[in-house]
Amino acid sequence: MPNRSDTAILARPAATRQAVPAGPAAALLAWYDRHRRRLPWRALPGESADPYRVWLSEIMLQQTTVKAVGPYFEKFLKLWPDVEALAASPVEEVMKAWAGLGYYSRARNLHACAKTVAIQHAGRFPCDVAALRALPGIGDYTAAAIAAIAFDQPAAVVDGNVERVITRLDAMAAELPGAKPAIRARVAELLDPGRAGDFAQAMMDLGATICTPKRPACTLCPWTAACAARAAGTQEAYPRKAPKAAGRLRRGAAFVVVRADRRLLVGTRPPKGLLGGMTEIPGSAWSADFDLTAADEAAPVALAYRRLPGVVSHVFTHFPLALTVFRAEAPADLAAPAGLRWIGFEEIEGEAFPTVMRKVIAHAL
Repeated sequence: MPNRSDTAILARPAATRQAVPAGPAAALLAWYDRHRRRLPWRALPGESADPYRVWLSEIMLQQTTVKAVGPYFEKFLKLWPDVEALAASPVEEVMKAWAGLGYYSRARNLHACAKTVAIQHAGRFPCDVAALRALPGIGDYTAAAIAAIAFDQPAAVVDGNVERVITRLDAMAAELPGAKPAIRARVAELLDPGRAGDFAQAMMDLGATICTPKRPACTLCPWTAACAARAAGTQEAYPRKAPKAAGRLRRGAAFVVVRADRRLLVGTRPPKGLLGGMTEIPGSAWSADFDLTAADEAAPVALAYRRLPGVVSHVFTHFPLALTVFRAEAPADLAAPAGLRWIGFEEIEGEAFPTVMRKVIAHAL
């Protein structure tokens, strides 16, 4: 339930905040029982949720779409059907399986969390929010989602879909991210503690399929009569967001070295930081003031490089990147410099290359 400070944040003039009809959770859950999405990690009606599947899917779904996650989720289940199997796997194998899904710190934390659950919790996920929050890689949202969906704990689960639903329902003037405490308190006020897991998933489904960012299907919404934004015709104006500061463009160089026996020179990024632990093409640091004329100073080995036309562009969360790619041919007996290694062309697909590095390889090969 909301505390006093949350209640104060929620306070709004009676004229602008419309009351939800009696039994709002019942209306939402009745809609959900008819229209719930079938997702590979979601328990069927009458089944108990598998905490491992719930946790795995929630980590994968952070900053990623359901469509993108589906194949990765199925692959992980085949490789590691339970948390003990995942914990026993080398982290390098986990990183390889994750490659392409992005936000790679999630993969490192996924493995660390699996080891913690396997060793400290006898392979069983704790069921309360506080204990879940203490696990590696699990923040406030993920802890609430696992507690509610896997264990039916009455936790307020708020993702981007839920933020959209609630800010429209109450026509919240406050901008995100500042509005998050008020949204969470409103969800806690509305949820049905007897079906907390279904309520959380119903809210997500409502936002994903009905209360969409553009052209929401309001006539199909179980809360349409109570929605303040719907009444005012301003649905698409919510949620309101504080403007983001655009990150400065960073530049750099990447050096694709191909040996005569069809082997590629690669390295591994440091375990912490951006793309930590992933396989990379050797290159320079990325900076806004990168000096292309001095790029050869970052070359991994002294060879005759040729600059390839164009650049490889990629956008990270906080900045865009443009890489100039250089390629060189090396003799078959050239040893790899310290910290680097050769891989065969046939191994490229299975390596833990992040998307930006696969773009570099595609540009050069």
